[in-house]
Amino acid sequence: MKNTALITGASSGIGREFAKIHASHGGDMVVVARSGDELEALKAELEEKHKVSVVVLVADLTDHTAAQMVFDATEAAGIEIEVLINNAGFGGHGKFVERDLNKEMSMIDLNIRALTEFSHLYANQMVKQGKGKILNIGSTAGFIPGPLQAVYYATKAYVNSFSQALAEELRDSGVTVTVLCPGPTKSGFMDAADLEGAQAFKMKMTGSREVAESGYQSMLDGKLMDINEAKYSVMMNWLVPLVPRKMMLKISRKTMEK
Repeated sequence: MKNTALITGASSGIGREFAKIHASHGGDMVVVARSGDELEALKAELEEKHKVSVVVLVADLTDHTAAQMVFDATEAAGIEIEVLINNAGFGGHGKFVERDLNKEMSMIDLNIRALTEFSHLYANQMVKQGKGKILNIGSTAGFIPGPLQAVYYATKAYVNSFSQALAEELRDSGVTVTVLCPGPTKSGFMDAADLEGAQAFKMKMTGSREVAESGYQSMLDGKLMDINEAKYSVMMNWLVPLVPRKMMLKISRKTMEK
């Protein structure tokens, strides 16, 4: 396999677009998600259209053993992962005290634990090879607290922070780390997170393909962070730091109210 990427959450949304983009660059890949049927359909499409090799690994990444299982499978198959795209993640709407705690813990397991474990396992391999690229999917949500999505916003704050720190640690290793921080995106995420009707998702949203293309190019360029829309870049980097904290909490909550 050549220029091989491992893409988590590849069965739909932004993850599926990452797979299509990587294949269009002639890259082989390992795709990971819970939906085997969706992954097999993606494999058939990409192998037929782009003449690349696609390996399907079905795994529930909220399981604490799943990331190691995936790594062991690629190692056993002799697959050298040159690109790691940590895309898998989910959110959920509602007051923290009223939400199912098991769902919140699963969110932490997927959005934080699995991403961290994959990064550790494959970054070690990449450093030994002296090359590699890691793209983590953070969010503009990671720049502020998120009432009514308290755990989701907090997990993305972790991803944003962790990715930048890791990038600095690996700066002279030949391995780059990029964090993509999209705003509200038109994808299956909104339905899965029960966000239909939330104020933030009533505005015009960027499509999954556009978000994926921006993040993929930033990864190729070795950029530290990609906020793919200028309006969100200005907002998060220049306006948010100036707004009083309690006011920001009220504004943030308002965007998530239905």
